[in-house]
Amino acid sequence: MKVPYKYLPVLFLVPLFACSGDSWNNPYPATDADKNILYGAFAERPKHLDPVQSYSSNEILFTAQIYEPPLQYHYLKRPYTLVPLSIEKIPIAQYFDENGKQLLDGNSDQRVAYTVYEIVIKPSINYQPHPAFAKNDQGKFLYHNLTTKDLVGIFKPNDFSYTGTRELTAEDYVFQIKRLAHPTLHSPIFGLMSEYIVGLKEYSATLKRVATEQSKEEGKNTYLDLNNYPLEGAQVVNAHTYRIKIKGKYPQFIYWLAMPFFAPVPWEVERFYTQQGLIEKNITLDWYPVGTGAYMLTENDPNRAMILEKNPNFHGEAYPSEGMPNDIAAGLLADAGKSLPFIDKAVFSRDKESISRWNKFLQGYYDASGIGSDSFDQAVQLMGQGEATVTEEMKAQGIRLQTSVPTSTYYVGFNMLDPLIGGSSDSARKLRQAISIAVDYEEYVSIFSNGRGIPAQGPIAPGIAGYRDGQKGINSVVYDWENEQPKRKSIEAAKILLAEAGYPNGMDAKTNAPLVLYFDVTAHGAEDKSNLDWMRKQFQKLNIQLVVRSTDYNRFQDKIRKGNAQIFEWGWNADYPDPENFLFLLHGPQRKVGNDGENAANYDNPEYDNLFEKMKNMENGPERQEVIDRMIVILRQDAPWLWGYHPKDFVLYHAWYENIKPNKLAHNNMKYFRIDANLREKKRKEWNEPVLWPIASGLIVLIISLIPVMFVYRRRERGVGIPNSRAQDSNV
Repeated sequence: MKVPYKYLPVLFLVPLFACSGDSWNNPYPATDADKNILYGAFAERPKHLDPVQSYSSNEILFTAQIYEPPLQYHYLKRPYTLVPLSIEKIPIAQYFDENGKQLLDGNSDQRVAYTVYEIVIKPSINYQPHPAFAKNDQGKFLYHNLTTKDLVGIFKPNDFSYTGTRELTAEDYVFQIKRLAHPTLHSPIFGLMSEYIVGLKEYSATLKRVATEQSKEEGKNTYLDLNNYPLEGAQVVNAHTYRIKIKGKYPQFIYWLAMPFFAPVPWEVERFYTQQGLIEKNITLDWYPVGTGAYMLTENDPNRAMILEKNPNFHGEAYPSEGMPNDIAAGLLADAGKSLPFIDKAVFSRDKESISRWNKFLQGYYDASGIGSDSFDQAVQLMGQGEATVTEEMKAQGIRLQTSVPTSTYYVGFNMLDPLIGGSSDSARKLRQAISIAVDYEEYVSIFSNGRGIPAQGPIAPGIAGYRDGQKGINSVVYDWENEQPKRKSIEAAKILLAEAGYPNGMDAKTNAPLVLYFDVTAHGAEDKSNLDWMRKQFQKLNIQLVVRSTDYNRFQDKIRKGNAQIFEWGWNADYPDPENFLFLLHGPQRKVGNDGENAANYDNPEYDNLFEKMKNMENGPERQEVIDRMIVILRQDAPWLWGYHPKDFVLYHAWYENIKPNKLAHNNMKYFRIDANLREKKRKEWNEPVLWPIASGLIVLIISLIPVMFVYRRRERGVGIPNSRAQDSNV
C-alpha cells in the first residue's frame, strides 16, 4: 500500500527497534542460535561423493563422516595407529604359496603367492534412513522401478514419502570392491588395485563385455548387476564375514582398509540410483551418499550450502579413553568414554572469497579458519624462538592457534604426454630442469605462506620413511650445498639449460618464435591473482611466456584426466604413512590418461617403475632406503614435477570449539568435536551488536533537512487550493 509522505521519517526508525536483540548480519536463522551446530565453509562443490570415485580433500570432508570402511585411525595416538571401525578386530594377514598351502612365516617373500585378509564386521550396524531400502507390506521395494509420473515433485531423496534401512552385511563390502572395476565409474585406484586384488583386472574385462552386450540389446534394462558376477579376490564367507585375496605380499594394503574406497555400498542403493529418471534429476550416489557413519548428508545445494546431520540409526561409538601423555593437560580426554557424536548438525556454506570467510570467522559465524597471507599479521605473532602464537587481538577473542606439519606436498606438474614439454628427450628434460631452477619456492613460501612451508627436494613429505634431510636430501639438479644448507642454483645456470634445450633466451632456435607455455589452475580471488602474477614472473626470468588458463576445480580434474593440461598445480595429502603413497604418484601404470590412476603427470620411466615394484613390498630399513634414493635421483633428473613445498598448517579455532587435535590421516573426525553453542551465541551478540548512532544521526539530519521542504510544499498546496475554490464559487 502507499504511505503518505508525512509518515516517512517515522518508518525509517522502525528497523532500529524491530531488530533489537538480534545481530543484523547473522547469515543463519535466528531459531538456530543456541543449537548444537558446527559451521564451516567450502569454496568448490565436491565433484564425487561416491566412494568408488572420490579422491580429493574437499570430498573426503563429507565422505569420511558418512561412510565406514573397516578400519580408522586412532584420533589421539601418535604415531598414527589403525584401530577397528566397523569390524571386530584388525585382520591378520595370512600367507599362502602357489599350491594354496598356508605359510607360517610370511617373511619369505619369494614363497608368498597370495595374502588373505579375513574380515569380521560387527553385528547390528544399520544404514541411515533412505528410500532405496523402503518396502511395501509385501516386502517389495517401493522405489526401484520409478516411472515419470512417480518422479513428479521429486528433486532430492528427502522428497520421497517413505524410507527404510537394513543391517550392514559382508556382502556390502564385497559389492563395493567389485564396483572398483565398474566400466562406467572410473575409480582412480582401479589401476593400482587391479595389480593386487586377485581377478580384479579380469573382472573389469568381464563387466565391460557384459555392459557392451547389454547396450546392444534394444529395450533391455542396462543396469549392470554385479551380484551376478563373482570376484575371486573378494568373497562373502557369511553374513558378517568376508575375505580379500591379494597377489603376493603387499603390507600397505591394510592402510587402504581405512579409506572410503573400501567402505560398504549396498546393492539396493546402486540399483535405486541407476534409474534413468533419477539420473536426469541429478539424484545419484555421487550427489547423495548413503552410509552407516555418524552423519548423513541431508542437503546438497552447491550454490548455497551442504548440510550433514546426525544419523538416527548410528550404531554408536565411544570417545577414546587413551591418548598421548599431554592429551590430558590439553583437555582432550575430558570426554573419554562418552557416546559419539557430540555435534548434531554441520552446516557448510558456499563462500568463494577468502576475505568473506575470514570476516565471518571473526564475527563468530564460522567456528574455525585457515589463515591467508593477507590476514597472517593480524592473526599470528612469532615469539623469540620462532614459535607462533596468536596476536593479542585474537587472544582477546578467545581464539587459539593449532599448528602442525602435515604429510603433504604441493607441486607443479608437467604433462609428460605433451609434445613440447613432456617426454624423455634431452631437450624436454633440460627445459623442465631450467624451469625447476627458475621457479623460486623459497621466495614463494616467504611471500605467500609467511614462511609456513619447506621447499621440497622430492615427492616424499617430512615424517614419512624415505624422506632425506640435510645434504643427503638435496636436489642437486636445482640446488648446491653451501654453508651447511641448500642454495638454489643461479638463473644463469637455468638459462644455459634452456639454451641446450633449444630455446636460447626463451626463443625457439628452429623457428625464432617465443616459447609459450600454458598453465592450468583453479583460481578465484585476489590472492590467487597475486600467486599467478608471481608465477608468470618466474617464467619471465627465462623469457618464457606463461599463459594462465583458470577454471573451477571440477573442470580442472576433467582436463587432467583427459591429458588436456600442459602445466598444472596440484597437491597430495598422504593416505597412509608409507613412502609408497607418494612414490606411486609417478608410477607409470598409475597414469591418469588411459588408466585413471593418480599419476597426473603421466610420467613413465621403466627404470623407476622397476624400482617401484621392488620397493613397495620391502620393510623399512637401509635396503629400502637405498632403492628409494635411486628412485628420487631418477625423478630429479627427469623433473616431471616442480617439487614445490611441504606446507605447515596454521588453523584458528574459537573458544567454543573443543576436542581439536590435528590428524591429517584421519578424516572422520567430526564425530569427536564438541561445540559450546551457548558461549558461541553470547560471543556473536557481543561481537556483532549493531552500532545504531550513525543511523540515528543520519535520520535526524534527514528529518531536519526535510522540514523546510515540508513547509514549502504545504504553502504551495494552500496557494493552489484557494484559487480553485474561488473558481468553483464563481460558477455556482
